[in-house]
Amino acid sequence: MRIVFVRHGEPNYEKDCLTEQGKIQAQRLVDRLRCEGIEEIWASPMGRAQETADPTAKALGLPVHTLDFMHEVYWGSIDSELPYQDGHPWDSADEMARKGINLNSTDWRESEYFRTNRVLESVDAVEKGIDEWLESYGYVREGYYYRHTVAEESHRTIALFSHGGSSAAAMGHILNMPFPYACALFHLNFTGITTIRFGKEEGPGTLPSMELVNDTGHLR
Repeated sequence: MRIVFVRHGEPNYEKDCLTEQGKIQAQRLVDRLRCEGIEEIWASPMGRAQETADPTAKALGLPVHTLDFMHEVYWGSIDSELPYQDGHPWDSADEMARKGINLNSTDWRESEYFRTNRVLESVDAVEKGIDEWLESYGYVREGYYYRHTVAEESHRTIALFSHGGSSAAAMGHILNMPFPYACALFHLNFTGITTIRFGKEEGPGTLPSMELVNDTGHLR
């Protein structure tokens, strides 16, 4: 199976919709994604992700299914202890790197940048949700990897339209990257395309492969 992650187009965050430029970006995705062999389209419930998915869905004659857990992550303090930059995860990850803190540490949740940050709730929801979603396709999480209960002659390709934060959380979890490292690594542009491929063989899990990261060639 291949998952084609697509970040939404340029948004009006206040109204949770696309700007005029964002609508142009979403339209330019159509020809780019038409050649991917997409069989299903899923999207975050938020307006900017749904609007970005819509032109491709109409062009391919496919419905847009909704994944509630892929809405954008929320951040901020959960108590009186204010996290760095009000908990903004990308700023926090960059600051950790500047201070020489290991972004691959498994105890990142206990760091001063995240322990009181409500983003933990969002990350937990994405990680749980993406595992349940993948299991419905026959990829069952066992420890660090996914056991394949299905075999495919050719890769089923599914598009998932969402956000920078929820995509980073989902892809980081699939690839065993701590969330801060995924935030630092995946600086996704508007309508950037990132593809992860699982193996076709049935059997013990292997690490999925990155086919493509943040492709925006359709915007040139």
